[in-house]
Amino acid sequence: MGDEEEFFAAYDAALRRWPVAVRGVDVPSAYGTTRVHVCGPEDGAPLVPLPGGGTTSMVWFANIEDLARTHRVYAVDLMGDIGRSVHDGAPLRGAEDLMAWLDEVYEALGLDEAQLCGHSYGAQIALRYALHAPHRVDRLALLDPTGCFAPLSPRYLLRAAPLLLRRTAERERAFRRWETGGDPEDPGWEEFLDSTASARRSKVVVMRRPGAAELRACTVTTLVLLAGRSRAHDVRRVAVAARRLLPNVAVATVPDASHHSVPTERPAGLNRLLREFLG
Repeated sequence: MGDEEEFFAAYDAALRRWPVAVRGVDVPSAYGTTRVHVCGPEDGAPLVPLPGGGTTSMVWFANIEDLARTHRVYAVDLMGDIGRSVHDGAPLRGAEDLMAWLDEVYEALGLDEAQLCGHSYGAQIALRYALHAPHRVDRLALLDPTGCFAPLSPRYLLRAAPLLLRRTAERERAFRRWETGGDPEDPGWEEFLDSTASARRSKVVVMRRPGAAELRACTVTTLVLLAGRSRAHDVRRVAVAARRLLPNVAVATVPDASHHSVPTERPAGLNRLLREFLG
């Protein structure tokens, strides 16, 4: 089995572990085909969760049961990143293309409006989308968002640098261990993460941080959930900036979570906060 086949085998194994009935659909767009995993009651409030870079929609395995009790969940693999979305159409040149891609996903799924949630890089896309199309975002939940309110830590960037030179499972694991303080608690999730080193990416878009005036004009009710042990950025600085810049925001902290582990480990506290906010 080749490296790419091993990744997709691990992806499919991760999806089989989801404790809910789920249906995969491929949504066409000008940029390619987007894989969306749909679950939850058909009459539930629509919720679109966007994963962090390099994790795919599989990252929601510890949250999906709680979220799908009350919501119709459309879990997306990001265009240009690893996963089962296929970027074989128009190039992704910048944030505008990502916004146009997400517009097309909403339209293809028949979503006039949905709640939007994102982790890390996915939170950056989610915030950008709320600024781009506020009429389409009912509520916005940002999980330890990067590139939104404060820069990444120089130490975090330095630790990540070897992955930019050559991505291997060993380097991926060393970086995760440093950021989280150990290996993932779930062996199946660790196996999936190891497999991602060989997965194919086409274009992960680097976006500038939104300006203060853009953020102050945001009309969407927002929850910023921070990882208390995050090494990706200065959590206090992110919290202060979010409260200062967003007009309608609540900020909370999951104290025992790191940046990389916030959706996946000891999720009970995170899921409770999400349920209370999303309704």
